[in-house]
Amino acid sequence: MFEELAEGVFRRPYPFLRINIGVVIGEEGVLLVDTRESEEAARELSRELRTLTTKPVRWVVNTHWHWDHVFGNALFPGAVIWGHRSCRRRLLVDPAPHFKDARRWMPRDRRDEIERVRVVPPKQTFEALTSIDIGGNRVSATYHGRGHTDADVVVRCAGVTFMGDLVEQGKSPEMGDSYPLEWPATLAAARPGVGPTVVPGHGDLLSATDIDHQADRLERVAALLRQVLFEGRPAEEAVRRGPIPELHMRKALARARSEAGIPA
Repeated sequence: MFEELAEGVFRRPYPFLRINIGVVIGEEGVLLVDTRESEEAARELSRELRTLTTKPVRWVVNTHWHWDHVFGNALFPGAVIWGHRSCRRRLLVDPAPHFKDARRWMPRDRRDEIERVRVVPPKQTFEALTSIDIGGNRVSATYHGRGHTDADVVVRCAGVTFMGDLVEQGKSPEMGDSYPLEWPATLAAARPGVGPTVVPGHGDLLSATDIDHQADRLERVAALLRQVLFEGRPAEEAVRRGPIPELHMRKALARARSEAGIPA
């Protein structure tokens, strides 16, 4: 169930989407890194937390605005929810796309959970860095630029780094809302201080070396995209030669064209 990664620092992996939830226990209460994909899922997490501690959840940090990381926020009304300012903006402006995406991914027998979600965005936001003293453990949250989304936050405590979906384990990086030309530089900026234990948003634990490998792969993707956009390289050739599956390369190319203002 809960895996202790450092004193008072845990991850709880769940089978659905292989998502990881972070738990940090301090003298003053509990801090969660993300809150799962629905209020029912968050309720299960809340029950399980009682096997670890009787302390209340007083803080939440959302690593980014994707529904599978934030749709459980409403289950923790007593917590101060933190996130990058773009995370708050994205959840406030138009929730419809988040629900549409959730319905697409949720198993049919769980889709009613999505209809009951109350979208609760982070109330406390920051631009580059914040530090939260939870008593006995100090948690830092940093923003290094656009990558998987425009709001990816890295959370560090006691030698454990929660990186959200800036990194993936066991699958290709998801490019649908990404900034593929900027993602390598964002990972490079986040790299100092990473590890020795890295918790991705989904999948098994990673090492700092794994992060370097992913950064290299994303840089190769970005290089191919720049060649297509600015040097006249044929798009289909770049897609075929990409270091990630063709479907993801096509998504990355579409995103890069959109950000550069270049029509398809």
